[in-house]
Amino acid sequence: MKLGKAELCHLLQLIALFLCFSGMSQAELSRSRSKPYFPSGRPRTKRSWVWNQFFVLEEYMGSDPLYVGKLHSDVDKGDGSIKYILSGEGASSIFIIDENTGDIHATKRLDREEQAYYTLRAQALDRLTNKPVEPESEFVIKIQDINDNEPRFLDGPYTAGVPEMSPVGTSVVQVTATDADDPTYGNSARVVYSILQGQPYFSVEPKTGVIKTALPNMDREAKDQYLLVIQAKDMVGQNGGLSGTTSVTVTLTDVNDNPPRFPRRSYQYNVPESLPVASVVARIKASDADIGANAEMEYKIVDGDGLGVFKISVDKDTQEGIITIQKDLDFEAKTSYTLRIEAANKDADPRFLSLGPFSDTTTVKIIVEDVDEPPVFSSPLYPMEVSEATQVGNIIGTVAAHDPDSSNSPVRYSIDRNTDLERYFNIDANSGVITTAKSLDRETNAVHNITVLAMESQNPSQVGRGYVAITILDINDNAPEFAMDYETTVCENAQPGQVIQKISAVDKDEPSSGHQFYFSLTTDTTNNHNFSLKDNKDNTASVLTRRNGFRRQEQSVYYLPIFIVDSGSPSLSSTNTLTIRVCDCDADGVAQTCNAEAYVLPAGLSTGALIAILACVLTLLVLILLIVTMRRRKKEPLIFDEERDIRENIVRYDDEGGGEEDTEAFDMTALRNLNVIRDTKTRRDVTPEIQFLSRPTFKSIPDNVIFREFIWERLKEADVDPCAPPYDSLQTYAFEGNGSVAESLSSLDSLSSNSDQNYDYLSDWGPRFKRLADMYGTGQEGLYS
Repeated sequence: MKLGKAELCHLLQLIALFLCFSGMSQAELSRSRSKPYFPSGRPRTKRSWVWNQFFVLEEYMGSDPLYVGKLHSDVDKGDGSIKYILSGEGASSIFIIDENTGDIHATKRLDREEQAYYTLRAQALDRLTNKPVEPESEFVIKIQDINDNEPRFLDGPYTAGVPEMSPVGTSVVQVTATDADDPTYGNSARVVYSILQGQPYFSVEPKTGVIKTALPNMDREAKDQYLLVIQAKDMVGQNGGLSGTTSVTVTLTDVNDNPPRFPRRSYQYNVPESLPVASVVARIKASDADIGANAEMEYKIVDGDGLGVFKISVDKDTQEGIITIQKDLDFEAKTSYTLRIEAANKDADPRFLSLGPFSDTTTVKIIVEDVDEPPVFSSPLYPMEVSEATQVGNIIGTVAAHDPDSSNSPVRYSIDRNTDLERYFNIDANSGVITTAKSLDRETNAVHNITVLAMESQNPSQVGRGYVAITILDINDNAPEFAMDYETTVCENAQPGQVIQKISAVDKDEPSSGHQFYFSLTTDTTNNHNFSLKDNKDNTASVLTRRNGFRRQEQSVYYLPIFIVDSGSPSLSSTNTLTIRVCDCDADGVAQTCNAEAYVLPAGLSTGALIAILACVLTLLVLILLIVTMRRRKKEPLIFDEERDIRENIVRYDDEGGGEEDTEAFDMTALRNLNVIRDTKTRRDVTPEIQFLSRPTFKSIPDNVIFREFIWERLKEADVDPCAPPYDSLQTYAFEGNGSVAESLSSLDSLSSNSDQNYDYLSDWGPRFKRLADMYGTGQEGLYS
């Protein structure tokens, strides 16, 4: 007869209670045959009560306190004279004792996983004297385990990886579950593992929890991830056991089990012939189902007629094969190319070579398209040479270019003037012959690098460029000269034959055999008695003295002409003058003083006389300055006051006029009327030669004459004006000439005019025109008051 789960649980509880009661019966106090216990001071007697450990079932759910056991002493006669006390872990809070009978009960639910046992102390006391009748003893209450904790995966959920195509039984990962129940008692903590999800691909070892592959040839490209559910069950997996689960995510890692494959067996691309070298012609890619390093490929051209014209490389980011040009394409030479390209994995796995070759090939055809190309020169660089003595118009050389297209259009030549700014050369537009256009000078520019343009006659936009390097050949057209400006000195105490200067020469020409100079004195100085010249035969010469006793007071400077000849053909010569100064030297022959003026003083005035003369001159200058200053101070009050110097002072007037109504401040007509009579003022510092007493009338004189006369009159007035400055000054007048036929348009004389104009309408224009209405109107005066 089979038992259900409820009946099985009740049976287990009964067995546990039976075991507990049997333990308590063993723990009851047994009577001892020894003498009773006496207090300290008397001879020690044998303990008369002994017990073993008690057992209590955990997780008791009853309403009454759980009976644990009984304490009893042989001294206890059952008359109530003995009482029992309990101390230690959980005493009074968890465990209580009946002081009369010694029965121990548990008042709370106990959990073995929280505390597996309790250590307590028991003692029997005389109720009257409260003195122990038995020595205190320790005992243990051990909590009996039941299966109340399920297994737990503390490290879950798990993730793991295994290579694809792994054989059966390949270990993937190990899972571990823990059970908090007592592993030493029963099967409550004995766990077995099983797989609930993930079959038939994976399996798990029941005892160890190791997950292994269960199927061969699992392909990542078909499915790369699996989710497993693993169960751990206690009670050795029997019915009634508790269980826990966890998830395991298994990812298949890639292996190189797929060869590369081109999606097409052939490709075709069109490229223009003008495409420059290193340009990309095409990109092709072989597909590979693998990923990462297993999908890395290498491309190479294995066959075809374009092996030297094209090359292929791999793009490491996209794994594409990049076809580029290595040489210039020419439609006229070849119109198409065929390439056989192979793609292969870099690292093949030997385990899968049996599946087939890990490479693939395809055919690429490249069609070259014709384009209109610029003319091409027969040489990339034309080196030419010409003598700098060549005549203008002489031929230097010829360049040649042709149209590479099938049309073979005629070509015209020209020089890029940006490379020949001085226009030294010309080129024949039809033949390409280069000639000189100017005289050439090698010393100015030894090499001319010019660019020649070749243009198609039918399509001028197609221009080719050729480069010409013209080297100017040297001729002997420059005479030698001193290598530097020499500062030559000779000591007064120099001895005959002493070298005072070593000279050399330079020549702007560059003869192929090198320079060779010859030095000599000119014919007119060959017989001089002062200096001689020695040619050292190494392009240098030495200047020597021929006598001693040079004196600065006799002659301080000597000029020595030197004749220099080069070795050119024909040879050129020049005469260079060496300046030699006579100096006073120290004992080592170092020049100290080279001035000859110091010797002039003894023949003339002494130093004291010169100082006296200079002091007299300075005194006279000071007196002259004082006299001029005093005279100017006496004249200044006659002209203007010091505080009103118009050259240095700014005079500010804060007087404001009254506008058109102010006719009292000044007379405007004085500025504009020539005929105003002005009082003649006589200058006190000069006597005028002419006094103007009247003003002529200019009404009938033309305007230019009027202005000329006006300026002349004002000039004469300034000459006799005592307030005018005695120097040139700027006089400004606002003279506008006499009145016109239309008379004045100014409103200054409006009040005095006899005009018949009626201004009464100004009163109708509002308050803003009130002032004008009062000035010119004749209507009601109190209209706006």
